[in-house]
Amino acid sequence: MDANNDELAVSISAFKKQTETILKEANHRPIAVLRHGAPAFFVMDPLLYAAIMEDLADQPVYQKTIERLANASHLFEVDIDDL
Repeated sequence: MDANNDELAVSISAFKKQTETILKEANHRPIAVLRHGAPAFFVMDPLLYAAIMEDLADQPVYQKTIERLANASHLFEVDIDDL
């Protein structure tokens, strides 16, 4: 796992093979999961996610975000084995 400032980065294949170990090493810090050297998605601790969402609630863009998330027509479920 590579550290870039406070963000950790790991390849998608390593993340799939060693998920538990990587999560322990991250110690609640966000993890960038890379595909071909570019971020494919981020993994974050639920408490960090809750704190971010709480901060968003204080911003005008929060309502628009909630409206967009409520419209599930553009969302799709992904199986980690398909990544």
